[in-house]
Amino acid sequence: MPVQLTLTFIILGITVVLFMTNKIRADLVAILALLAFVLTGILTPVEALSGFSNSVVIMIAALFVIGAGILRTGLAQMAGTLLLRYSGDSEKRLFILLLIIVASVGAFMSNTGTVALMLPIVVSIAISINSSPSKYLIPLSYMASFSGLLTLIASPPNLIISQMLVDNGYEKLGFFQITPIGIIGVIVGLIYLYSVRNLLLPKGKKASNSNQIQKLATKQLALDYQLGGNLYLVKVPVGSEMIGKRLAQLKIPATYQLCILKISRKSTEGLNLLPMTYQEMAGPNSIIQPKDRLYVQGSAENMEKFVEAYGLSIEKGTSEADELVSKQLGIAEVLLTPHSKLINETLRTINFREKYNLNILGINRQGEYVDKDMSKQRLRFGDALLVQGSWESIELLSRETGNVVVIGQPKEHASMAAASGKASIAGAIMILMVLLMVFEVFPAVISVLIGAALMILTGCVRNMDDAYGQINWESIVLIGAMLPMATALENTGGMVLLSKGIIQLLGGFGPLGVLGGIFLLTMTFGQFISNTATAVLFAPIGLSAAISIGVSPYPFLMAVAVGASMAFSTPVASPTNALVMTAGGYQFKDFVKIGVPLQFIMLIVMMIAIPIVFPF
Repeated sequence: MPVQLTLTFIILGITVVLFMTNKIRADLVAILALLAFVLTGILTPVEALSGFSNSVVIMIAALFVIGAGILRTGLAQMAGTLLLRYSGDSEKRLFILLLIIVASVGAFMSNTGTVALMLPIVVSIAISINSSPSKYLIPLSYMASFSGLLTLIASPPNLIISQMLVDNGYEKLGFFQITPIGIIGVIVGLIYLYSVRNLLLPKGKKASNSNQIQKLATKQLALDYQLGGNLYLVKVPVGSEMIGKRLAQLKIPATYQLCILKISRKSTEGLNLLPMTYQEMAGPNSIIQPKDRLYVQGSAENMEKFVEAYGLSIEKGTSEADELVSKQLGIAEVLLTPHSKLINETLRTINFREKYNLNILGINRQGEYVDKDMSKQRLRFGDALLVQGSWESIELLSRETGNVVVIGQPKEHASMAAASGKASIAGAIMILMVLLMVFEVFPAVISVLIGAALMILTGCVRNMDDAYGQINWESIVLIGAMLPMATALENTGGMVLLSKGIIQLLGGFGPLGVLGGIFLLTMTFGQFISNTATAVLFAPIGLSAAISIGVSPYPFLMAVAVGASMAFSTPVASPTNALVMTAGGYQFKDFVKIGVPLQFIMLIVMMIAIPIVFPF
């Protein structure tokens, strides 16, 4: 065996072992492997870096932005709303609808994004019907993997095999060309998971992070801090003494121990044919105008004195959850760090409101909630503060890492708040992108880039910083660094050697035997390394095997894409498995017990389905 071929297999072998052990991040492993190929002379620097200019890498990056727009605008959340509406309290109906909705959403989003979206919804629904979340979460992860076979853009392996075909002079895959395979997978997966849900899935386990999931919901914080009954909406009549005065002049906190959180008023500019209602956070320089509506926090006794003094009227039906969180304003929980300069200081002395432009609604002190005379309270280490203000101010506070830690992700909430109400725009952009790809108006990568750009321009994704933040750069670097490995196998003759080995071993069974061997190998490796890395490694082998026996490469590359997505038997096989393992309190054996039978079923089903949809 030539020296370079031997070195190629040694480098690939070490790379696979490092992927399996997970001791080093996958993207770093791929870069190290790439450097090894260059240093040994197997690849030139130009060949080594060619993967980062590949259209697949650009397309996947753009798809992360599109997925963010779908998530931010609440378009994907509508799927959860449908689930709540139609499942009722029926466990069977919930289970089936859940998997159907996951498959539908996952056809246009990454499987990780799909699971992250649906996980808190599923946990809360399961708890509400007195069922164990663990009965639903592994099926949630598995169905997200099946949904990756429904459209060309649903999974990186699909894009990789399509590009592999183009690079070798074949027609690329159409947007819905793989959909029949995906539908078969979804149906078989649904039947299997429904059949074993009470047999193999663990019973009685509570979601270990269900409390955290609920805690991170900003509207839930209003309930946690016992604000019920402490928020009032008052209207300022035309003749009130407050009109024309700044809040600093009125000294309401000192006189009445009340805090005005925000002001809602109608615009009076222009012709005013369609007066717009807008909100602003109340600050020392806010000037009260006639017919303003003030959101005031405080005790009922103090409110009575305040209302009587200024001739105000209290409006009924105020909801803390609805009024404290909006597109512009939000709430967040803040912890003091051990060495915070705020410790032993009072809110009055640190001028918290003036410094951070945020109101403090409550203090959680070791489980006891303080919401009275807060300005006189000395802050202690371990205190948690509930703050309210603009999302931008909360985001700025999160950067004060020396003094405070903001719980949750204010940047995420700010982005979602900014994009809320634009679900129809995101839906239209997604439909446009699909139509451009189906009718091949532009190359696929250009169609996807158009979709990503429109998501940013229309505000479905807040700005370019937000767009860059949504891209999973680990995946991008991993794919870009892995793609040239196919060139290394080709340059050294490794691809031909591996394909010949499979043909010699299984060629006696005909093309179907070789197809089964490639599917089984791809599926096995996919239990320990990412589906992207698996597809990159086995796509050139599948192509070479098809050419060697003189048949169409389409079924062989399709077997690679499907096999790489069948990541069911281990929790490390897919990020979605890792997500639900924590949330559902699963053990390693749970994935083996449920996943291994499913994989053998899929092996049999796909050996029948793939040659029918993609003939030899």
